[in-house]
Amino acid sequence: MLEIRDLHVHFGVIHALKGISMTVNDGEIVTLIGANGAGKTTTLRTISGLKKPTSGDIILNGTNIAGMSARQRVAMGISHAPEGRRVFPAMTVLENLEMGAYLRKDKAEVAKDLKMVYDLFPILADRQKQPAGTLSGGEQQMLAIGRALMSRPKILLLDEPSLGLAPLLVQEIFNIIKDVNRAGTTVLLVEQNARMALQIAHRAYVMETGSIVLSGGGAELLQSDQVKKAYLGG
Repeated sequence: MLEIRDLHVHFGVIHALKGISMTVNDGEIVTLIGANGAGKTTTLRTISGLKKPTSGDIILNGTNIAGMSARQRVAMGISHAPEGRRVFPAMTVLENLEMGAYLRKDKAEVAKDLKMVYDLFPILADRQKQPAGTLSGGEQQMLAIGRALMSRPKILLLDEPSLGLAPLLVQEIFNIIKDVNRAGTTVLLVEQNARMALQIAHRAYVMETGSIVLSGGGAELLQSDQVKKAYLGG
């Protein structure tokens, strides 16, 4: 599905990603965990085309997409729900969702996917005519994920979906991520809540200062003393 090979990214003189390599297999949930500034968000932004790599390869289903535009990558099957939600506040919920399908011409299938999003997030159906900026934080996060799903992605990049949410909403968002994955969408998840991320992930990578320092199964890393001490408070 997705393979990252020796990826380097710079912000001026700052070497943000230092030759990382990783894979995300078809049908998996893979999570990136690490402290703030480790390079997790930069990794997602580079995969989706929002940041240009200095060098390295990004292989999606056998095609090197490292030189492609963000628009081309959406057409190839990558969708990105960014940190901070980034909904269009003056547009309605429905208009935001329709923006997620802006490259698609298959109107009947878009309508099916809109129903699928409303089934996943019933509150969005209730709020579909409401400006997105008037939604609660949790509702905006649901909208951001729903909008990303409207492109019918092969792989969904999620950046901090639980950030700033109440504990009950966090559990709901993670349940929805599992539902999305079970329905056939591969997920690459960046998440500060390392415990919950590892609980739902098939595999995980631990990042520190632009490098991958540890990898393994989600359940395996939950039991790792190194991970417990650094990220799980124990």
